[in-house]
Formats: sequence, structure tokens, C-alpha cells
Amino acid sequence: MSVDTDVTSTSDTSTDASSVATADPGDGVDNGVVVLSITPAAMEVVNGVLSTEPDPDELGLRVEIVGTNGAEYSYDLSFESLADAADDDVRVVQDGLTVMVPAATVPDLIGAVLDTPAAGSAGLVIRNPNRPDPLAGVELDRSGDMASQVQQLLEQVINPGLASHGGFATLVGVDDDNKVYITLGGGCQGCSMTQMTLTQGIQKQLNAAIPEIGDVIDVTDHAQGENPFY
Repeated sequence: MSVDTDVTSTSDTSTDASSVATADPGDGVDNGVVVLSITPAAMEVVNGVLSTEPDPDELGLRVEIVGTNGAEYSYDLSFESLADAADDDVRVVQDGLTVMVPAATVPDLIGAVLDTPAAGSAGLVIRNPNRPDPLAGVELDRSGDMASQVQQLLEQVINPGLASHGGFATLVGVDDDNKVYITLGGGCQGCSMTQMTLTQGIQKQLNAAIPEIGDVIDVTDHAQGENPFY
């Protein structure tokens, strides 16, 4: 029984989770470790959906990482009978709600927050400080020059992640000091989160694969509706 609400992922962990769910001793997680916290607003949404299910007292909320979407994890949230929980599931209880997390999901979920999105948006959002390895499965050909290596990463790693937000990055060039110049287009042009996308996303991903890279510099004209470099 899937939770009938959209679930998205974000790296923004700045939220007020007034109560938290921690693993019980014997669950395979150190006692007191916060596996997942749920904000009051998210708890209200979950309980509202749960109340429409038959025998809600016999159900728990299963939270599972089922894949990746660019630089974020993808999740599945569903209601499941407590009696059907797997032996190695980690169970955490918050405000009377039992949350079941598969053992394989736990390491990549620790510290995450189940919350509601910004005002005007429906559904739920998981704010997870953990990130999938952006280079998993990527075979980088390092025989070419620096610009060709950066272009490979843009095509294979960075732009697929930006595409989930309607954006993309275009390589302008690499100078003699290995500084990388890019422009941002689509949903990234003029976005208030551009600097965070650049420093916490693009810069880190490029440096992880090519340590020699220096600064990554955004030369987009964000004041214009049309990208002048693309």
C-alpha cells in the first residue's frame, strides 16, 4: 500500500524536526543514532493518509531507498503490515508511528528528515544529508585534455542531475591554471540556489573525479532570460 503522495529528495536539511526516531538496541544500529526524523507537518500528512487505511493500528510506514536520480536518492514510502516486516528491518517509533527501514537503506538514510515541501507544494520531501556516489558506474577517459574530461563529467554525471530540476551546465573552457568556466541554463539560470549548486554540487563532483581542477567559475548572465553563451 503506497503512500498516496509525492515524495521528493533534497539536500537542504535546515528544518525543525521537533521529535526524532532513533534505533532501538538490537536493531543493528548504535543505540541513539537518529535514523530518520519526522517533522510535525509531515507526521500530520502521514497520519492523515494512514487513517484512511483498513486496520491502521496494524500498519507501519516503510521508507526505502530504491535508486538514484542524479545527485539525489530516490525513495519509496508505503504502508505495510507490522507482522510482515523483514527480520533485518530496523524499526523506529516516533509519536506512535512505527517506521520500518530495510537494513540496506539504513547507512544512507541516517540523519535524514521527512518533511513537507515549501508552502504551495504538495506531498512530502526527504531532506537527506547523505549522497550517492556520483561517479559510481562512470568510466572516465583521462587520456584526453582537461576540457574533454570535464565535458565527459558534464554529460555523464552533472547534467543528468541538473535535468531533474530543469537545468543544465555548458562548458565554456578551461584555462592554463585548470580553472573551469561554465554557464548554467534552463531552470538554473537566474535561480537563487545557483551558488550552492555550483560550490556544493558541480565543484565537488568535478574535484572528486579530477583533483587537478581549480576553481569552477560561473560566467552565466543570470539577469537575462536567455543564456548568452549557449
